[in-house]
Amino acid sequence: MVDSVSTMEETTVSDLNQRIAERVRDLRAGQGLSLDVLAGKSGVSRSMISLIERGESSPTAVVLEKLAAGLGVMLASLFDTPAAGAPAPSGPVARREDQPQWQDPASGYLRRNVSPPGVPQPMQIVEVQFPPRGRVAFETGARDRLVHQQVWVLEGAIDITLGGERHRLREGDCLAMQLDRPTMFHNPTRKPTRYAVVIASDTLARR
Repeated sequence: MVDSVSTMEETTVSDLNQRIAERVRDLRAGQGLSLDVLAGKSGVSRSMISLIERGESSPTAVVLEKLAAGLGVMLASLFDTPAAGAPAPSGPVARREDQPQWQDPASGYLRRNVSPPGVPQPMQIVEVQFPPRGRVAFETGARDRLVHQQVWVLEGAIDITLGGERHRLREGDCLAMQLDRPTMFHNPTRKPTRYAVVIASDTLARR
């Protein structure tokens, strides 16, 4: 359960907000995007982006997903260590205690980036602990590049709605999906759900 995660395994909210702030700022600057342009591409207001980049806001998963889509990256990459503060690659292993965790302030769901950072591979693995009755609706539709995702339920159950399609997944079930339409995750039960997400993107952009 989320409440049982030890304090040694948690990164403080302020530290994560600062990490997200620097990542968003670096990604925007690297692409030469102004605040106004990123606001137009992401659907997040200029003022909210400014607050996030200053580390003065605790953005929700929905807002971060919009920003990730506007920046052309995957949501998990917003939790990477900013380039300026990133240590030298330590190899192909990400130790459990070094894997960053983040809790959505709106729904309470907890996500952990499992994959080793800095490894040049096209996939990422994320573990999610979803609270009872929790719900998150991502509004993002088609992206500049195809993003594929598979959700494997490890404990509990989760409802995933893709556009007009709803899938009920139970322990052991796995759903292959593409991030090209609004998506909603809902835990309809009174128990927490835990699932793994494998994310991969095509190298070729849409035309």
